[in-house]
Parts: sequence; C-alpha cells; structure tokens
Amino acid sequence: MELTLLGTGAPEGLPFPGCPCAVCATALGDAARAATALLVDGVLLLDLTPGAAFAAARAGHSLGGVRQVLLSHPHDGPAVEVPAGLPQPGRVPDGRELALLTGHRVRAVATDAPGTGYEVTGPDGDRLLYLPPGAAPAGFPAEQVAYEMVVADIVGRPDVLARLRAAGGVTPTTDVVAVHIGHGAPAGAELTRRLAAAGARAVPDGTTLTVGAYEDVPDLPRRTLILGGARSGKSVEAERRLEAFPDVLYVATGGTRGGDGEWAERVRAHRERRPGSWRTTETCDLVPLLTEPGPPLLVDCLSLWLTHAMDEVSAWDDAEWASGGERSLRKRVTELTDAVRGTRRVVVAVSNEVGSGIVPATASGRRYRDELGRLNAAFATECEHVLLVVAGQALTLRG
Repeated sequence: MELTLLGTGAPEGLPFPGCPCAVCATALGDAARAATALLVDGVLLLDLTPGAAFAAARAGHSLGGVRQVLLSHPHDGPAVEVPAGLPQPGRVPDGRELALLTGHRVRAVATDAPGTGYEVTGPDGDRLLYLPPGAAPAGFPAEQVAYEMVVADIVGRPDVLARLRAAGGVTPTTDVVAVHIGHGAPAGAELTRRLAAAGARAVPDGTTLTVGAYEDVPDLPRRTLILGGARSGKSVEAERRLEAFPDVLYVATGGTRGGDGEWAERVRAHRERRPGSWRTTETCDLVPLLTEPGPPLLVDCLSLWLTHAMDEVSAWDDAEWASGGERSLRKRVTELTDAVRGTRRVVVAVSNEVGSGIVPATASGRRYRDELGRLNAAFATECEHVLLVVAGQALTLRG
C-alpha cells in the first residue's frame, strides 16, 4: 500500500497566514506545509484540501483515479471546491466499515475530539491508522493488532502514542509519521529531535511512503541524563521525552517538606504537568528500581538524591568527611552508576548543573558543588543521550 502525503501541516497550513512568529518566519521552502491530506494508492483521498490536485501533480500523481474522498475533521472557513472528476467528500460513521472495489477496506475510528479517524487496510493486508488534528482514538479493542503505520498529530497529542503503545497498536516496528504540524510545533532540527524521542518522524509535503516497508524507526535511548540550571526547563524536557509512553514511574527524590509552602507549590506544579497514567513514588532508594524490570523511570532529580546521600554519610562535617564519609559517598555513587549501566529499563534522569556560577562561600557548599559535578559526569558516562537545557532549549551533548 502506497501513501503520498499531499500535505503535512495543520488545517491552516504552515506558515499561518499573516503570522509573524519565529516558526512561521522560518517555514520556507521544504519547511512550509500545506494542510494535511493523504492519497492512498491513488484511489483513496483522506481529507480534501485547497490545492490538492496541484499537490498531487507536484508529487508525480494524479487524482483522476480517486474513487473515494473521506473527511476526518470539520473544516473552518469557506467550503473547499471539489476538483472536476472527484466524488463528493463524505464521512464514514464511527465503527462502520467501507469496502472499496480496489480491495481496500476503511473502518471509521471514534476519536476523543471532533472528527473521525480512519483505519485503512490495503489489499495486501497492511494496516494504516490516520487520525485528525488534536485527536486520539476514543477506545481500543481488547486485543489490538499492531499497525504498520500511524499518521497522527504527534506534536499536539503525544499521548496518542502512549495509548496506542499500551493497547499494542504501536510496536517498535511501527512507522509513526507526524502530521497536522502548525506553528505551535518547534522548528527545524528541534522538531526532528523531539519526534525522534517519541519514536516518530516528520516528512516533507509530497513524500511517498510504502506502508509495511522497513523504515529506520528512530532508536529510542535506554538512558538519558538531562542537565540544566534553575528554571532552565530541564524537568519539562524530561517529561516531554516520556509523554508518548504509558505507565511511566515518576521517581521524586525531594520528598515532602512540612510547612514549606513554596516547595509544596513546586511539587503541585510538577504533578499537574504529568499525564494521568503516570505513577509517582517518593524515594531516594534508586538502585532497586534500576535493577528490577518495569516501565520507564523518570528520576527528578539526582541533585536531591546527592543531598540525601551526603546527609546520610555526614558529609557536611569536615571530621566525618575525612574519617570515612567521603569513601561512603563514593561507594554509593558507584552503586548507583553500576545500576544504571546494567538497567534494562528506560531511564530519564534530571540533574542540576551548578558548577558554572559563583564559587560557594562555604566549604560545605563547595563540597556539594564538586560532588554533584562528579556524580553528573559518572552518570553521564553510562547514558546514551546527555542533554543540557539552557533557556528552555535542549542542547545535545551526546547521542
């Protein structure tokens, strides 16, 4: 089954007409995107958009053989003119199946936002799932068969992948293609990086893909360390890297601080950002979590883990530090990094980068700064991906 993406943009396209934002200003040439429309084997058109016939011609195809036009979502603005020779667009009721004379079968999938998703099965049995902008399937069969390809709004609804992965609809071999890309998405290389972290990719308008053919699906890293200063966006980046996965275990190493209203507000803000399917545990005992099997771990953060470890070995007291505290801390760090090296879980860890600022005025402050630098370096050695977040921008240090 052959799929040509006549457009890959949001319904209003990219750039958005008259918008002066940075993303729209740089959406030129191949970075520009028309509203999403899919041509399947030259016989099925999913979403009719302005200029569809010209887009098909530029991609080396014709709409002359189209036998069915289906709409996935409500279109704002004036009605789109139907090119001569095309059948009138329609919509399949949720749950109903449409059989084409060409051997294609189309089943309408109910979604949790206005519109209809379409599951297309080709004559060869390969299966494609196409979802409208801002939508996820409203439910799944008890035993979902994996799709060969999923085409959906991954930037706007990364939880689509989490739901599909939980149901078995997306596996490591599923080709996930992001569409409905508008000016709310990051531009350029950042879009590629962010989609790759979710196991997805974007392609330019006019790209033709073969459903079921082997694709170089982005290799998801098992271990990632994200560094950054205060309010740099490092925790948001860590959460973003796992929001497309179900059943994440969020490991909060900070614990609770009775009577500290400001800390309670920080904790509340973090909790509200997390997907509802995630679980949370408050612990600094990381080694058992890393050595046992289970869902992905998000550890936030290593700097608070280090504070706890230094408390336990009395590292703040010079005499205790010299008489065995330093050796005890080194042992704990080694145990942690050994567990990271051997873990089979997906791990995303957050840590502060504090060594680039003012030298602390106290000996204990300097000791903490030095030990955190050593911990970050040792942990990073065991990770496939290491990122530094500055002003909300993620810079790749490794991977």
